Amino acid sequence: MKNNKIMEYLRKPITLFKFSCVVSLVTLLLYNIPFFNYVSDNSNESVGGKIFLVVSLVIVMLALNFLTTYLAVFLMRKVGRVLLAILAILNSAAVYFIITYGVMIDGTTIENVFNTRYSEASGFFSWSLWLFIIAFGVLPGLYCILRPIVYESFKKLAICFGSALAIVIAVLLMNISHTLWIGQHDTELGGLLQPWSYIVNSVRVLNSNHEAQLEEIKLPDGEITDDKKTVVVLVIGESARKANFQLYGYQRETNPLLSKQDGLKVYQANSCATYTTAGAKAILEPIDSGDLNELLPNYAFRTGVDVSWRSSNWGEPPIHIDEYLTDSDLAEKYPDADKSYDGILISHLRERIESSTKNKVLIVLHTSTSHGPKYADKYPQEFEIFSPVAKNVEEGEKNLDLLVNAYDNTICYTDFLLDSIVNTLRSMTEWNRAMIYISDHGESLGENNIFMHGLPLKLAPSVQYEIPFLVWISDNFRTYKPDNELPEVLEQHFIFHSVLNLLSIKSPAYKPEFDIFKADNLQ
Repeated sequence: MKNNKIMEYLRKPITLFKFSCVVSLVTLLLYNIPFFNYVSDNSNESVGGKIFLVVSLVIVMLALNFLTTYLAVFLMRKVGRVLLAILAILNSAAVYFIITYGVMIDGTTIENVFNTRYSEASGFFSWSLWLFIIAFGVLPGLYCILRPIVYESFKKLAICFGSALAIVIAVLLMNISHTLWIGQHDTELGGLLQPWSYIVNSVRVLNSNHEAQLEEIKLPDGEITDDKKTVVVLVIGESARKANFQLYGYQRETNPLLSKQDGLKVYQANSCATYTTAGAKAILEPIDSGDLNELLPNYAFRTGVDVSWRSSNWGEPPIHIDEYLTDSDLAEKYPDADKSYDGILISHLRERIESSTKNKVLIVLHTSTSHGPKYADKYPQEFEIFSPVAKNVEEGEKNLDLLVNAYDNTICYTDFLLDSIVNTLRSMTEWNRAMIYISDHGESLGENNIFMHGLPLKLAPSVQYEIPFLVWISDNFRTYKPDNELPEVLEQHFIFHSVLNLLSIKSPAYKPEFDIFKADNLQ
């Protein structure tokens, strides 16, 4: 009897408005419980504030899901309903892996999905997975396809669209105070929000893979003008702000080792952006451009330089060289090294340089040492010079001194890494040697209640774009230009042209006005 009533209900036509409400509610209840568990567990609000935040997110999610469902079915009819069914199945699979394996559906997860062979992926297939997908994916999907729908007028569409959008905007405006918290947890929240997690991150990964395959705008051919053995180690820092470097006048001893290094040159510099993707690109490109010009490692490699890229970070522009090593690759190559920290990037550095069969060597190290929100996880325990520390930015909001302690410890660790590189190079007397360190952007540590980075450059506080720029070269290698021949504040583009000089690459792309060294060798 009950089954007959259920079937009778399912065969009864439903308006598109009601159908969209049902799908929106089911999407919320079946696929987004982990999302709300995360919000509840990680919000530092009072009970009342936490309830307000959760209710606000529920309203926004219901409105957006309703809006997308209504538009998809109204505009695409049966195709839209099939897409909803497919999303239900994908949602159920995503939630299963989140619950079972504790994963988040972020860019890394999607990248792994795209790159996993069937033989490897088949190990995840189990009866529990299939039962979960049938119960929480296939059955809701069949409802989306089979339930009769009464389509409504364009006028009703306009009313629904405007109402849903107005609700979303109103709720968001009431939650401006939560913008910081959401920004700090955007990766986690985005990785738990269905179906947006895998949709957005799939688009990002596909776009990133597409960009990686794009043909760069090739620079004019260059040539190496001498055969002197030369090595340049370029270190791209992450979220390192000038304000917390002892070398720039900071009162704490955050550079106890570098401050004792003879011959270390310190420049004033600004980043071209406040986020990694644009900052790293600016460091490697010859000019400030929205185009994809040939980048320093690619150009040097094409010209005949032995180039190695070592990275514990992400957000890099396309790198086209033979030796690109992540921290995981380095851990496999050097099992004696600790892959938990950026020290792995300098593992066996001298051995790598001296094993080169070429006279010109460029090593690029892309670090992640000072990236938040968990500064305290970025350095070994012996570098916790300043304590106690905040475990993350959220905890640091309540006590900025603890947050600054953790961040300053990352600078101390950076000091150790750079000092180690200089000492390694200093001992290699048969080579001309240089070490350059520059950060991709700076960081906010609570000034004006702003944290981390990423604000538009025109709005960003100076600590988000004032960056360290440090240079060490061996004796009798190159001559620095006098300070009065350089701008008071250098740009990140100085790296490209200065490194060409160091590697003795003569090129039409070289601009002497963006070089910190005299260029007599390139005349």
